[in-house]
Amino acid sequence: MTAQAPVVNRDAPVKRRRIGELLVSKGVVSDDQVRIALTEQKKSKEHLGKILVRLGFATEAVIRDVLGGALGYDTVDLTKVVVDADVVKLIPKDVARRYHMLAITYSGEAGVVTVAMADPYNVIALDQVRAQLGGELEVRALIAGEAEINKAIDQFYGFELSVDGILQEIETGEVDYQSLEAESDEYSQPVVRLVNALLSDAVKRGASDIHFEPEHDFLRIRYRVDGVLRQIRSLHRNYWAAIAVRLKVMAGMNIAEMRAPQDGRISLSVSGREVDFRVSSLPTTYGENIVLRVLDRQKGIVPLEGLGLSENALATLRLMMARPEGIILVTGPTGSGKTTTLYSMLNHLNSETVNIMTLEDPVEYPLEMIRLVGEIRDEETAEMAFRAAMTGHQVFTTLHTNSAIGAIPRLLETGVIPDIMAGNIIGVIGQRLVRKLCVHCKEVYEPSMLERQILNLGGGSEAPPIYRASGCKRCEHSGFKGRLALTELLRFDGEIDELVARRVTQREILKLARNKGYTTLAEDGVRRVLEGVTSMEEISRVMNLTEGIS
Repeated sequence: MTAQAPVVNRDAPVKRRRIGELLVSKGVVSDDQVRIALTEQKKSKEHLGKILVRLGFATEAVIRDVLGGALGYDTVDLTKVVVDADVVKLIPKDVARRYHMLAITYSGEAGVVTVAMADPYNVIALDQVRAQLGGELEVRALIAGEAEINKAIDQFYGFELSVDGILQEIETGEVDYQSLEAESDEYSQPVVRLVNALLSDAVKRGASDIHFEPEHDFLRIRYRVDGVLRQIRSLHRNYWAAIAVRLKVMAGMNIAEMRAPQDGRISLSVSGREVDFRVSSLPTTYGENIVLRVLDRQKGIVPLEGLGLSENALATLRLMMARPEGIILVTGPTGSGKTTTLYSMLNHLNSETVNIMTLEDPVEYPLEMIRLVGEIRDEETAEMAFRAAMTGHQVFTTLHTNSAIGAIPRLLETGVIPDIMAGNIIGVIGQRLVRKLCVHCKEVYEPSMLERQILNLGGGSEAPPIYRASGCKRCEHSGFKGRLALTELLRFDGEIDELVARRVTQREILKLARNKGYTTLAEDGVRRVLEGVTSMEEISRVMNLTEGIS
């Protein structure tokens, strides 16, 4: 790919206004302050914005954001950026220092390097970057303050950033606990860099959770990737006290409290996107166990078409969402992707003409124009949800059940009477998450007799190939890369409402639903195996495929 100009907002005004006029029009500074700064500029020849900051008339962050919006560029706050050491080194330190720029992200698939710059219109600087990159990559510029960039250059070029290098540094020095409690990142303290490096590494690997687990003599660090925990590091127990303090400081937790559970939240920019970490600490025999839930906003909210539904299922879901009032339930065990599905539906409906309120603790993914959907877990929340549905609202909520039809007895347990359920439930979505086979190493094999029976394969040569996991470098030898949702959609209508009101068995409801085209989770799993996307072993890990097989 040939190098291109930095990405800009094409809707922004083409004509560039003078910085002073722009800042005055936005109420950032006064006319008098601009005149003083212009007088200073004649002597120092510095940028006007830099002078305004030096004189104390405005902060660099405010000027950065105002200029970014006016010029059509996105801005970046480097104090909240966790960078990759390999990405920083794409631009030599002398070039970075000379042109006040810093490489912060690199996307190999898209062929894009994102750089933070004080002046994104510096054509000479951009040409230098393209030359360093061999002219093969697109350069995307973000606006950052000059002082921010210079400080970041000192931090990121002046200290070791790799996990192995930082560990070696820690072994030869002592931990400064005072700097760990500082508001800003103190990069001279290796534990600060170690925590940042681990968080960045987890996001790059696609981890959904990071576990810090102290044992008698060591600290175990595990990532949950594609729903399965993998041990990543084993560190000496001596590291844990400092790491725990740093994590708790970042999450706004009480570092003095070590005998009671605590919760907190960290927000950072990792790999060029906003990522939240929900932090939980729990006292154990060998010290506090800390788990971070990774909430990647970019990956957590996907369009409906990206949920992997079959054409019929997607059409059914759209039909369900078109109904103006009632409840849509998303069911499944913990970690089955309920929240992702829920947010995808909300995002699909979200517009200026709709008022969406969510009752959620804690909020998973912040969405524009969505202010405050939680889970039905007791009689009080069930009553609140059905009351809203009965008064003309559309309600989305989650429920822990093993199947879509299993939602009915579960609601009965929470005190919802059948007469209230009938007519107020739009439909139920049941789902599970399974790992996808790595496309680079999956291998064809001959399924067993039982597997052929489950897959409904005949003895002919027209049967599709069946794959299993193998393992290669690209999937870290797991045989799997990424996950997909298996779904079942039970859409309620007058006939199903009547069965629910009569308190009939789940078997009778299932029989009627099948006659209307209902597909079970197991059947959706079989579909995915026949498509070559996942394996029989993986489907069997999350559900019983032998039910009904004699």
